[in-house]
Amino acid sequence: MLLLRPSFCRCIRTLHCNPPRMLHFQAQQHLLKLQRRLPQRLLTQTRSRSKNFRGQEEEWRSRNKTTLTYIAAAGVGMIGLSYAAVPLYRLYCQATGLGGTAVAGHDMEQVATMKPVKERVIKVMFNADTHASMQWNFRPQQTEIYVVPGETALAFYRAKNPTDKPIIGISTYNVVPFDAGQYFNKIQCFCFEEQWLNPHEEVDMPVFFYIDPEFDEDPRMARVDTITLSYTFFEAKPGQKLPLPGYS
Repeated sequence: MLLLRPSFCRCIRTLHCNPPRMLHFQAQQHLLKLQRRLPQRLLTQTRSRSKNFRGQEEEWRSRNKTTLTYIAAAGVGMIGLSYAAVPLYRLYCQATGLGGTAVAGHDMEQVATMKPVKERVIKVMFNADTHASMQWNFRPQQTEIYVVPGETALAFYRAKNPTDKPIIGISTYNVVPFDAGQYFNKIQCFCFEEQWLNPHEEVDMPVFFYIDPEFDEDPRMARVDTITLSYTFFEAKPGQKLPLPGYS
């Protein structure tokens, strides 16, 4: 007679009580439960990711709007500064004599009574430039002249509008070396004033100036024997005026 171990008997009973069909059914039920739970978890994760992405997208849009606002404000500020640059430049430089700009205002009585310093001869050179957007032809009529402190001098620039439309120009100027600007005085000049040129019109623009006799007394000017006067013309809009007192 064959004797079986208890553990082996339990295995036989288990197989007898749970036939293969029942095991297969239970496995299918378990898989269905897993399949029902899995999409719900994935859906929850997908919704969470979608909310996070939308939040990031809104944050990016807000940042982009802020950046664009700053850029637009900077652009408007630059445009405003470009229109204000010429009058501000003139006010500051002519009030201080810095940047090689002659000091505003001149005493005609001083001009009539000042004594030339004959032993101090200075060469004054002339330069002309135009802004990239300016279509004029602009040049000095003379490249250089010789003057002495305390003596008036007259020079000319020539401007021509070669286009078929009228153009308004406005100019700035400076003197090199910069420290000599406080002694370079203009009695008559075309700078900082609107100059209207019709199509193909050509004009001569005078510069009446003198160098203050105190130039010869300044130790900083002891080795300065050449001064360069430079003008730059820009295109101006009609009606733009730069009236300032103390300048003729």
